[in-house]
Amino acid sequence: MDGVAQPSTSTNAAFSFISKGWREVRDYADADLQLMRARANSFKNLANSFDRELENFFNSASTSFSVHSFRSSTSTKSDFVKKLQPKISEFRRVYSAPEISKRVLEKWGPRAKLGIDLSAIRNAIVAEVEDGDRDGIVEFRRTRRPARFREFWGEWKEEEGQFEEWEPIRAFKRRLRQLEKKSESVEIFGGFKNNEFVEKLKSSLKALLEPQESKEVPPLDVPELLAYFVRQSGPFLDQLGVRRDICDKIVESLCSKRKNQLLLHSLSTGESTFFDDNVDDELDLRIASVLQSTGHCYEGGFWTDFSKHNPSDGKRHVAIVTTASLPWMTGTAVNPLFRAAYLSKSEKQKVTLLVPWLCKSDQELVYPNNLTFNSAEEQENYIRNWLEDRIGFKADFKISFYTGKFSKQRRSIIPAGDTSQFIPSKDADIAILEEPEHLNWYHHGKRWTDKFNHVVGVVHTNYLEYIKRERNGALQAFFVKHINNWVIRAYCNKVLRLSAATQDLPKSVICNVHGVNPKFLKIGEKIAAERELGQQAFSKGAYFLGKLVWAKGYRELIDLLARHKNELDGFNLDVFGNGEDAREVQIAAKRLDLKVNFLSGRDHADDSLLGYKVFINPSVSDVLCTATAEALAMGKFVVCADHPSNEFFRSFPNCLTYKTSEDFVAKVKEALANEPKPLTPEQRYNLSWEAATERFMQYSELDKVLNDDKGDTRMSKTNGKSIAKAVPLPNMSEMIDGGLAFAHYCLTGNEFLRLCTGAIPGTRNYDKQHCKDLHLLPPQVENPIYGW
Repeated sequence: MDGVAQPSTSTNAAFSFISKGWREVRDYADADLQLMRARANSFKNLANSFDRELENFFNSASTSFSVHSFRSSTSTKSDFVKKLQPKISEFRRVYSAPEISKRVLEKWGPRAKLGIDLSAIRNAIVAEVEDGDRDGIVEFRRTRRPARFREFWGEWKEEEGQFEEWEPIRAFKRRLRQLEKKSESVEIFGGFKNNEFVEKLKSSLKALLEPQESKEVPPLDVPELLAYFVRQSGPFLDQLGVRRDICDKIVESLCSKRKNQLLLHSLSTGESTFFDDNVDDELDLRIASVLQSTGHCYEGGFWTDFSKHNPSDGKRHVAIVTTASLPWMTGTAVNPLFRAAYLSKSEKQKVTLLVPWLCKSDQELVYPNNLTFNSAEEQENYIRNWLEDRIGFKADFKISFYTGKFSKQRRSIIPAGDTSQFIPSKDADIAILEEPEHLNWYHHGKRWTDKFNHVVGVVHTNYLEYIKRERNGALQAFFVKHINNWVIRAYCNKVLRLSAATQDLPKSVICNVHGVNPKFLKIGEKIAAERELGQQAFSKGAYFLGKLVWAKGYRELIDLLARHKNELDGFNLDVFGNGEDAREVQIAAKRLDLKVNFLSGRDHADDSLLGYKVFINPSVSDVLCTATAEALAMGKFVVCADHPSNEFFRSFPNCLTYKTSEDFVAKVKEALANEPKPLTPEQRYNLSWEAATERFMQYSELDKVLNDDKGDTRMSKTNGKSIAKAVPLPNMSEMIDGGLAFAHYCLTGNEFLRLCTGAIPGTRNYDKQHCKDLHLLPPQVENPIYGW
C-alpha cells in the first residue's frame, strides 16, 4: 500500500507547484499590463493638456484684438488662426495615433514629463496688438502686425499654404553648422598638434627664442684627452713595462693642470666650482658632461657584439666550464663539481656544468683503474653518484659534455673545436671558466664575452712553474706568460686567482674560492669527539698524498729528506700516489736510501689514511693544495713551505710552515711530538664550501650581476644638472681586448700555427668519433666555411 500511495502524493505536489508558478506568472503579466495602461492614459492626458493650452492661446490672442475696424473685417478668430487650425488638427491627429503612444511607452519611463510653454509666443503677439491699440491707427496696426508676425514666425507663402522656417530656428541651425565645422577642424588639427614632429618643432623654436640658462660645456682640451688616453691604455702600457703607478701619476699631473685653469677662471669671475678629490671620478665626470652636452651615445665598437642573453624565465643561467672530469681525481675535476652543486642551491640561477668528453682510447690513458664509459649518460651517472655520497643533498644542476683530447706531452685535456657552442644561446648568460688560460690557448670559436653577459675565470694552476722545469723552460715560460695575458684580456671580464703563486694576470684578484669536501669536515668532527672522550685518534706518523710527477713536490721532498737524513733518523714517510714519473721517483729515493714507503694512490678520506697525524707537503708549484685543506679539515698537522700558495692556511694553528730546510726538520719534530688542536666552528666554516661560495660570489662580482647591478651609477651635479658618472664611453681598453680576440681567432684558425705552438693535430674541430659518441653533426655542417 505504501508503494502505491507515494506516487500520488508526489504528483499532487508537482501539480500544486506548477499551478503556483502559473499564478505568479499571470499576476506579473497583469501588473505589467496595468502599468502600460497607466502610461498610455498619462500620455493621452498630456495630449489633452496640450490641446487646451493651444485653445487658451488662440482665445487669448483673439480677445486682445478689440478694435472696431478689426471686428468688422474679421470674425472672432484672426485670419492666420483660421489657416493655422488645419495644421493643428493634423498635428493633434498624428500626435494621438497609437503608434506614437507605443513608441513613447517603449522609450519613456513612468516618471517622464513633458512641458510645453507657449506663453512666450502669446505674450509677444499680445504686446504687438497692445502697442498698435495705443496708437489708435487701424491701418497701421493691420500693416504692422503681419510684419512683426513674419519677423517672429517666418514668411507666409500664400501659394504654398505653409510657413518658412522660423528665424530663431534658422539661426540656431546655422550656429550648429558653424560649431560642427569648428569641431571637425579642432579634431583634425588636434592630432597634428600631438604629433611628435610638432612637439620637436615647438621645442626647437622655444630653445631659439628663450635665452639659455646654463652655460655651454667647454670641449675637452689636450691635457684631458691625453689623461684619458693614458688611463685607458694602462693595461697595454703595463705589458710594455710601464707600471700602473707611473700611469696614475701622469694622469694626475695632466688633470691638475686643467684643475688649476678652472680654479683661476672661477676666482676671476666669482663663480663657485666643485672639484672631486678622486682624479678618476673627476675625469669621468668631465667626459660625461661633454658627451651629455653633445648628445653622443656610444653604441659599441668594431669588436663588440650585443646579441647577449636576456633571461625570459626570471632566472639567471650559470655555465661552469672546466678542463677535467671524474673519475680523474684532479683539482679541476673535483672543485668545479662542488662549485656547481653549491651554486645550484640558490633559487636565483640555473647551473650547467660543462666537462670534457674523451674517446675511449683517451679514457684508458687518463682515468684510473682502467675505468671507461661507453656513453656520456653513463659517465654523468657516475659523477652524480660520487657527488651525492659526499655532499649529503641532491644537487639540481645540469651536466653537459664538450669534445676534448688528451695531450700526453702536456698531461692535460685540450678542447677540440669551439667549446662555447655546447652552451645553447638561450642559456648563455654567465660563464665560469675553470682554468681560463688553459681553455683558450687554442680556442677557435665565438668570443666568450660576446656570447655571455659576464665571464669569470678561476685560475687553478701555476703553469709557469711547471714549464720552467722543462727543457728551454725559461724561454717557453716567457711566451706562455704573454699568451696567458693575451687570452685572459680577450675572453674574461673578471679573474680570480686562488693564491699569489699564480701569474699576475689582467683583471684579476686573489681569493681562495675553494672549499673542502663535507666528508672531511665530518671526519674532523668525529676525531675531535673521540679525543674529548680520551681516545687515541692518531696512531700513525707522517704521510704525503699527491700525483707521482716531479712537479708535484717530489723533487723538493727527496732533497729535504736526503739533506737532513741524520737529523731525521728513525723518521718514516708513507707516500700515496700514481703518476707518469712514479718509477723515476721511486728509483731516486731508493738510490739515496731514504726511508720512504711508496703506496698506490687513493682517496684522501680512505680509512687507511685516517690514522696519520702529520701531512707533509713540500710542493711550491701548487696554487692551492686541496690535500692540505683536507688534512686541516680532518684535524691533522700540516707541514708545508712558507709559500704564497699556503697563505690561506697560515691562520690555522695546525698549519706549520717552514722557510729553510733546518726549519723543516724542526717543524716535523714539533708535529710528531705534539697533538693537533681541534678546529673552532669559525675555522671549520672557513674551510667549508658554503663559505667558499660566499667568497666566490663577492670577489667575482657575481652577486651584483645576479641582482642586475649595472655598476656605479653615482650622480654628480654640474651647472645644476645631474650627470651620471657611468655614462657609456668608448673604452679604449675594450677596443684593444676586442682586437686581441680577433687576432687570436685568426691565428688559431691556421693549422700550421697551431701545430707550431704545441696543439694536438686535428683539434681545431672535433672528429668523427666525437660525433658518434655525443651524437653531433659533422663539423663541416656546423662550420660550412673551412677554417672559420
